Amino acid sequence: MDFAGYPERGRAIRSLALVLILVLVSSALLCLGQTPGPDSLPDFTANIRQLFDQKHWQEVVQAFETQTASTPDLEYYRGSALAQLGRWEDARRALRAGRRLAPEDKRFAQELAGVAFKQKRLPESAAWLRRALRIDPADAYANDFLGTVYFLQGNLEAALKYWNRVGKPQTERVTPDHPLKIRPELLDHALTLSPAAPLALSDLLTSRARVEGLGVFFDPAFQLAARDDGNFDVILNLQERNGWGNNAGETLLSTFRGVAYLTIYPEYFNLHQSAINITSLVRFDSQKRRVTADVSGPLNGNTKRRYRIGVDLRNENWAIRDSSTGFAPTMEALNLRREAAGAEVSALESGRWDWSAGVELSHRDYRSVDPGTALTPSLLFEGTQLKQVSHLHYELWRDPDHRLVIRSSASSQLARIWSQPAEVFAKLQGSCSAQWFPKAEGDDYQMQVQVRGGGMAGSSPFDELFMLGLERDNDLWMRAHIGTRDGRKGSAPLGDRYFLMNSEVDKRLYSNGFLSLKLSPFLDTGKITDPASQLGSRLWLWDAGLQAKVRVLGLGLNFSWGKDLVTGNNAFYFMAVR
Repeated sequence: MDFAGYPERGRAIRSLALVLILVLVSSALLCLGQTPGPDSLPDFTANIRQLFDQKHWQEVVQAFETQTASTPDLEYYRGSALAQLGRWEDARRALRAGRRLAPEDKRFAQELAGVAFKQKRLPESAAWLRRALRIDPADAYANDFLGTVYFLQGNLEAALKYWNRVGKPQTERVTPDHPLKIRPELLDHALTLSPAAPLALSDLLTSRARVEGLGVFFDPAFQLAARDDGNFDVILNLQERNGWGNNAGETLLSTFRGVAYLTIYPEYFNLHQSAINITSLVRFDSQKRRVTADVSGPLNGNTKRRYRIGVDLRNENWAIRDSSTGFAPTMEALNLRREAAGAEVSALESGRWDWSAGVELSHRDYRSVDPGTALTPSLLFEGTQLKQVSHLHYELWRDPDHRLVIRSSASSQLARIWSQPAEVFAKLQGSCSAQWFPKAEGDDYQMQVQVRGGGMAGSSPFDELFMLGLERDNDLWMRAHIGTRDGRKGSAPLGDRYFLMNSEVDKRLYSNGFLSLKLSPFLDTGKITDPASQLGSRLWLWDAGLQAKVRVLGLGLNFSWGKDLVTGNNAFYFMAVR
């Protein structure tokens, strides 16, 4: 049996081997019939490249109908040919497939940007070009293309950021969009950009800051107008303030914008067409009378430097309370009289930073003091005071692509008061703010966050304390804490150290060039302390609410409703701003 079975097993093994060989050969032949083999793939690629170079787009696409080979180069040729034929979605699929095979090949991101551009998807096109530049930041085509996309979106800063890398844009003329009354040489000195030269982003920012610093123009805008020769003209879109106002309606609105809270603002701009401005405030509220007047202008005709000289006279009744609503008995009351005169010099060094330094001479006294426990004798210094004031503003970060700007500022004050006894004190404050426009173009939405803090060293007079609350003479706003009650100041927390964060989101509801309306939800939080612990907040304050911002003829009218999230109190307020 053993010898008889051996031939049978041998024949079976040979049969199985033959079947296996036939299967392998058939599979190989089938594969060769479907895709080019190692020897034919270079020939296929060379043929596709030749058709591509000859711009035979339809033939390139047809060549792939019977072939399934996939390499980065082949997917690039196929996707680009499909794009030339206007088959956008097919082109997108081919280019994405090629990018998956070669993610560091910038050609795919550039071509995908072109497809999105043809479909008028500008934000998507910009995103692909940014990816291409992450691979090769020096690529001239991608930089020029991205600058063009941003220019079409109306984002001039981002357009200049990328155009500047390739020596563009070349400008020919710099001209206002309508005749102006200001002396031409003053406006020329404020502009650091030059005709017949490339426009740099840094020059645009510096020019805009210095033109705005003249105090004559509201929200100056710079635009580029394309010329037939491929260059650009710089168009200055400037809304100029002159005299009491450009017409009777503007004069009345500007002067009497604060009449609802017994305040008028006589103002005269651009005296002798020299950017000399006179601003004043007259408040005839019997509880807090105030008169201020300031004169400012270019220092020796230099638009980079400005001077300001002013006076400030106050006669105010104060009632120190725990709250502006509900049961809150007066802890202390007094009348403050303060007279001050000051001078300041400021410098706009560039669009990124500026500084100012000044001096103030003042005198104060207190009358009708109803003593209590809130104000200690160390806070009621009377006499003459000399103060030095310094400010510095610096831009920490600017991202034109995402329309985000982060700024910082610091200020210091050092003062001596000749009271009995004489005292010296110092104040230091710092802030950091962020402004972001989430959409790629326009100002339909805007988000703002500002964080501030400050402190004092030494013994300061009562009226030099910080205040957290809504009060028109105060800029540290907690928008559900009103700083006055029955017309008297003193119902918002006071102290010598504070922390404050304000955040809000603006949504533009309407705008027609003459009138605009924004709705702004906000959230504020802060804390303020004082050595006596009766003036400060003791707890963290949390306020939330809603603002309506109306702007007419360059004037802002802000209406706010705030809710104190700790006590549940509501606060309604109105403020007119420039």
